[in-house]
Amino acid sequence: MRVITGSAGGRRLLELEGLETRPTTDRVKEGVFSALQFDIEGRRVLDLFAGTGQMGIECLSRGAASAVFVDRRKDAFELVKKNLALTNLQDRARVVNGDSLEFLKGTGETFDLVFLDPPYASGLLEQALERLTAPGFDILAPYGIIVAEHPADRRLAVPAGCRLRKTYRYGKIAVTLFLREGNE
Repeated sequence: MRVITGSAGGRRLLELEGLETRPTTDRVKEGVFSALQFDIEGRRVLDLFAGTGQMGIECLSRGAASAVFVDRRKDAFELVKKNLALTNLQDRARVVNGDSLEFLKGTGETFDLVFLDPPYASGLLEQALERLTAPGFDILAPYGIIVAEHPADRRLAVPAGCRLRKTYRYGKIAVTLFLREGNE
């Protein structure tokens, strides 16, 4: 697992031990960042269910203004901090050790780009999508993008106030991009 391009391009990232975390494969990550290449610079990024932090780190390497990483696992929290130090990107990052849905409930922050990759069978993806776009929360900025990784055989409902940008399939994995509508 490596950073594809940008200021930390080519750097290898540390990975978590065991099978509880399923990192996004390099093939999927390359596809996602090919689709997002013009949507990153200067953006505020949220890497929810961060795991290794590779998606947010890739954004920081490509010029994102800031990134917040959230994971409930203490070992993931520590690993994201180590990966940020390895890539020298910690100055624009904040790492939170806590429940992702609780973070969304109390954050008060707005993000332009949100990565969601919870454990597939947990039901957390749908809950996070709902909370991100709930009226009154304003977590996802107007024209913000949600990047949701999920099994290819599962179709996601379009969250309120968003439109489907595109779904990309990589074998058994799919990545769906939703675009938040503006405040027209």
